[in-house]
Amino acid sequence: MTFISPDQAAYTILIVGASRGLGHAMAAEFLMKGWRVVGTVRAGTSRTKLHDLAETSEGRLEIEVLDINDPVQIVALRNRLSGRVFDVLFVNAGTTTQNEHVKVGEVTTDEFMRVMVTNALSPMRVIETLQDLVPATGMIGLMSSGQGSITNNMMGMREVYRSSKAALNMFMRSFAVRPFNASRAMVLMAPGWVRTDLGGPDARLSIEESVPNLVNVMLAKRQSPGLHYVDYLGRVVPW
Repeated sequence: MTFISPDQAAYTILIVGASRGLGHAMAAEFLMKGWRVVGTVRAGTSRTKLHDLAETSEGRLEIEVLDINDPVQIVALRNRLSGRVFDVLFVNAGTTTQNEHVKVGEVTTDEFMRVMVTNALSPMRVIETLQDLVPATGMIGLMSSGQGSITNNMMGMREVYRSSKAALNMFMRSFAVRPFNASRAMVLMAPGWVRTDLGGPDARLSIEESVPNLVNVMLAKRQSPGLHYVDYLGRVVPW
């Protein structure tokens, strides 16, 4: 049985994109640490692992519906959450190309737009719309990737995916340097190559090897104002 202190029980995180994979595992990890969790799933989604988790959460997990690529749904979520306060807002939702070997000059415009909108534009729309639900002492974070590092790109491949995460990093950097964000803690998390539907079966890490460490790193950064681009072991990722 997990011991929940009164202080821990007061903390709440909103995880956008929590129906499966890393998002679901993050929700489970925060619940284990005594937090309250609000997690989102896409409209029309059938029963997910998050629904199963909610049944055993003793009321500490709430599920909201959101397609991050629909600005109307983002505003609707903001309205439903009006008056709530979140200690952490974390956007996990993302996608990739079907063919990791496709070169950027060969990808279709529709596929390029799908990945860029889902991985870069939509997460920032969520943050722009929901940021006022997080106090200045709270944290805002996004799931980035080590593949978003321009410095570390020594192998190529996954060109569109890499570019979408690099764009996300730049957008978040611009957000972070706005004057009113100077005292806020923010993170871009690189979870490592994890065996999920997105990462594929050949990935190096299991969810159990990545997510508990990732959550601990996030919590350690809550008292450090500014934007941190770090991996699941707390190592700084070069831009």
